[in-house]
Amino acid sequence: MSLMTEKDLEYWLEHVRIYANNGEVADYIPALANQQPEINAAAFYALKGECYTAGQFEYTFTIQSISKVLSLALALIQHGENAVFSRVGKEPSSDPFYSIRKLELEDPGIPLNPMINAGALSVTNMIRGRDSDEMVSELLALVRRLCDDDSISYDEKVAKSEMETAFLNRSLAYFMKQNGIITGSIEELMDVYTRQCAIKMNVKQLARVAAVFANDGRDPVTLKPLIPLTVARICKTFMVTCGMYDYSGTFAINVGIPAKSGVSGAIMGVIKEEGGIAVFGPALDEQGNSVVGIRLLEKLAEEKHWSIF
Repeated sequence: MSLMTEKDLEYWLEHVRIYANNGEVADYIPALANQQPEINAAAFYALKGECYTAGQFEYTFTIQSISKVLSLALALIQHGENAVFSRVGKEPSSDPFYSIRKLELEDPGIPLNPMINAGALSVTNMIRGRDSDEMVSELLALVRRLCDDDSISYDEKVAKSEMETAFLNRSLAYFMKQNGIITGSIEELMDVYTRQCAIKMNVKQLARVAAVFANDGRDPVTLKPLIPLTVARICKTFMVTCGMYDYSGTFAINVGIPAKSGVSGAIMGVIKEEGGIAVFGPALDEQGNSVVGIRLLEKLAEEKHWSIF
């Protein structure tokens, strides 16, 4: 296994830029529809503390579904495995991430896993707080610790845009409330969830989050525990089995690392005993994954022998 260098990152990002022509920017969230597909960036945060970057690495984006890993970590820390997995399952799904079908077919309607929208809503519903502001504050506190950056916040414009158009997620939430999986106000839950998805970072910050998971929950620089080892392991397992939507199996074969994508065009990847990688490219494939991000990770995984399998 050869170590990453900044030249490697720059070379391969330049090599795969052309694939942006094969994808489309997400347009079902109005605030994301204006993203420029030619913007691409990557960062690798090594466990020794070095951070290598390529492309427009200072560009900030919303992490969208990558936040599902972070809300799951928080719920597990606050409530433990038994409580969390009484309200969300552990199995992958071949259905699209927004599907309601399995909720109707499964008894008692528990969502299959925390990485699909229904499962993520169930997990977010568990975050402690007297109101949506406190719940968001709890999540931001965790994210800021992982990034070692107290400036991390959310994009109010994107959150508002998602709140105004989240009709399908509301349907999922109401369906689960009918079955007793979700409690409390659905609008309050949607307020938390849309702000959660609108958490804003650049690739350097996101790569550092990935490096914490690569380091089994410890800060990559100070080695201070930030997430319990068991929680980090559970999150990484879900990233392997469910992290890339209904492309997760193919991604496991072609790349073979724990990873989570978001429809903004970001992907977070975890390389065992080496570090964390983050890629951004807003042009998406049919599954909702960044086409540039997928190609970059495929090339690097092949060259660096990253696969855990």
